Amino acid sequence: MIEAFQEQRTLVGERVRLVPLGPEHFAGEWAMLQDEESRRLTGTHQTFTEKQIREWLTKVRRATDRADWAILHDGAFVGEVVLNDLDEDNRSAGFRIVLAAHAIGRGYGTEATLLAVRYAFEDAGLHRVWLEVFEHNPRARHVYEKCGFRLEGEHRDALLWDGEWHNTHTMAILSTDRMS
Repeated sequence: MIEAFQEQRTLVGERVRLVPLGPEHFAGEWAMLQDEESRRLTGTHQTFTEKQIREWLTKVRRATDRADWAILHDGAFVGEVVLNDLDEDNRSAGFRIVLAAHAIGRGYGTEATLLAVRYAFEDAGLHRVWLEVFEHNPRARHVYEKCGFRLEGEHRDALLWDGEWHNTHTMAILSTDRMS
């Protein structure tokens, strides 16, 4: 087991703090999951109940194969960032971030991405962090490129949303790549 995933710490940036995600973040998580634009940008088809979200937030801190943080700005919940799909043998993990609608375009996502990726490389000793981003989310792709992620490929017609097919772009950053 990678120790950094067992005992994740709070990460502090200039404008945001990443704190381990837990039950105290229910209101922010719930509101984010109700926002149609956030659901579209992340391709979230599933509808969750309050009970499901509360149960998830209770158990996520005990997970040892992922690291989930709430993104806070001035103490207020503005999103979440996650390192998941840990592959210890190949020292890689997936990456996911979602911001509340009111937090988009303020630089919080860029800073949270950089903090989480640095944690992956410096604390967890990973070599590769990868993600998927839908083609209809160019703002997110721009942030990932700004942070040092490179395009690796495309999955054609990977998401069916409102009767239309959308491609997914796969991106990754290596510990040997230059980050912003």
